[in-house]
Amino acid sequence: MNNIEKDLLKIIADMDGIPQGAFNIRANGALAERHTTPNIDIRTKTDKDGIDIIIRPGTKGETVHIPVIISDTGVNDLVYNDFIIGDDADVTIMAGCGIHNCGSEESRHDGIHTFFVGKNAKVKYIERHYGEGDGKGGRNMNPTTVVNVAEGGYMEMETSQIKGIDNTSRVTRATLDNDATLIIHEKLMTHGVQRAETDFSVDMNGTDCSANVVSRSVAREDSVQIFRSNINGNNKCSGHTECDAIIMDNARVSAIPEISANHIDASLIHEAAIGKIAGEQLIKLMTLGLTEAQAEEEIVNGFLK
Repeated sequence: MNNIEKDLLKIIADMDGIPQGAFNIRANGALAERHTTPNIDIRTKTDKDGIDIIIRPGTKGETVHIPVIISDTGVNDLVYNDFIIGDDADVTIMAGCGIHNCGSEESRHDGIHTFFVGKNAKVKYIERHYGEGDGKGGRNMNPTTVVNVAEGGYMEMETSQIKGIDNTSRVTRATLDNDATLIIHEKLMTHGVQRAETDFSVDMNGTDCSANVVSRSVAREDSVQIFRSNINGNNKCSGHTECDAIIMDNARVSAIPEISANHIDASLIHEAAIGKIAGEQLIKLMTLGLTEAQAEEEIVNGFLK
């Protein structure tokens, strides 16, 4: 791999060289390198583009990396990845996509990830999106995530759009069984004339299941953000959805949280807040010697941590 591709891997997947454990690196629409372990198998699909990641029941403490990088202009990549996590497993999945586009054509990656989280299994899923390059071609990503959590299962998702993505539509659909837990933390930054849409929908079907969906975002310059979330309480359950956004310059942000209680013992909460950086916050930091621009950056970085 060249230095550009290595830098992308470090940003989106914390890969500084070849990682230990299982991994699958996809570059410019094709397999670049793969490694499996006795507990984690990765197989190329035979019916469509993508992979199956199969994690044996009882697997503990292992990490699998599945980054995608695009360094050519004009690449239009679509993959279908299925994750089968066995009962009682406890694993981390490190995903992400980085696009370096210095050409005039659009470079795009769309990923449809489907998770089957087994009984009492625990999964931490980390996904980062990043774009760079001085070309006029677009850097676009459209991730779709479908989550099925079995009885007693737990899935935590940390998704972030670091910068440089021109257009993105981020869709997540989840179904929870008895005693299942889903936690989602989204972090999003847009600038220029970028547009980002987020659409979460969770069906809480199992007794005593729970979901917590939280989005934090910063919209700068002339960018546009739209956040939608729908929590459906179909049984005795607890659910919470929250959108907290900082708006700057000429940006526009819409937050549309929705909760639907379809059972008498469904306990649901939604929150949404959009606002500019408070003047007293800027003044406080500027009294410590920061310029206004530096103070803004400190506040934004702290907000998105």
